[in-house]
Amino acid sequence: MDVFMLWHVYELRDDFGIHDEEKLIGVFSSEANAQEAIEHLKDKEGFRDLPLSCFEIHKTTVDQVGWEDGFATVRWNEAE
Repeated sequence: MDVFMLWHVYELRDDFGIHDEEKLIGVFSSEANAQEAIEHLKDKEGFRDLPLSCFEIHKTTVDQVGWEDGFATVRWNEAE
């Protein structure tokens, strides 16, 4: 079964540098439902200040491992 994950992703600049800010908005049964969520959110505080292209819909399959390898943790250091 496929589902559609709606993310809001943008580049954030702060005291620690530049990094991606990512929010999982929701998981939807159809791409159309994810699009409806974008329509509902696009004029809300925060979202309206960023381009619509920050919304990303990713199709994924339920009960399937999507990450097969290990990972490394990156820690942000405060500027000295």
